[in-house]
Amino acid sequence: MKHVAEKIISRLKRDPSYKLDTSYSLRQLFFIFWYRLFQLIRGLFVKLKISSTGMIFCGKGVIIQHGYQIKAGASLILEENVHINALSEHGITCGNNVTIAKNSVIVCTGVVANKGIGINIGDNTAIGAQSFLGGQGGIDIGSNVIMGPHVKIFSENHNFSKLDIVIRKQGETRKKVVINDNCWIGAGATILNGVNIAEGCVVAAGSIVTKSIPKNSIVAGVPAKIIGSRQK
Repeated sequence: MKHVAEKIISRLKRDPSYKLDTSYSLRQLFFIFWYRLFQLIRGLFVKLKISSTGMIFCGKGVIIQHGYQIKAGASLILEENVHINALSEHGITCGNNVTIAKNSVIVCTGVVANKGIGINIGDNTAIGAQSFLGGQGGIDIGSNVIMGPHVKIFSENHNFSKLDIVIRKQGETRKKVVINDNCWIGAGATILNGVNIAEGCVVAAGSIVTKSIPKNSIVAGVPAKIIGSRQK
């Protein structure tokens, strides 16, 4: 059964090298596939709302608004209680093998009066549980990016310099956030508008990233600072 499971998953992921942990029992594998089967059935209804070239696995309680603005590649996984509102100029594009974990919120337009830009997510990228992505100013996430839970990405910031006008009426500043390929964003990290995280970077858990980061950097802290490099 394990060999059959590996073949099925490797085809779905388009990864011929995919291997399952050898310690799984037959009982565990059965329940994993039983759970995925129900996700796949729900995903058939989601495919009526969005454009997808592959299978969609959908958990309970998923909410999708403006699904006609979502495009997905092979094997999109939307876990329980994910909320996606794709209303924006360019919508949401997901590559192959994208996972959006439980209770995550993805919003492209904050207020109807000011339509947002949208979000791109590359191949083999996973958004951690209970994360928030605000694509008002645009978010580009590369391929093979992994994120821990509670990651927050903001591509919009409120103006507040004028004392004679309430903050909510001073407008917003929008700058695209870019996370390039092969990055690891730790649990609870916050990334603010205008930040460009170059390829191969590691952002430590709980960091607040306010400035762009060069290639293969390791950053930590509030605000985040470079504490090392993956280059030797």
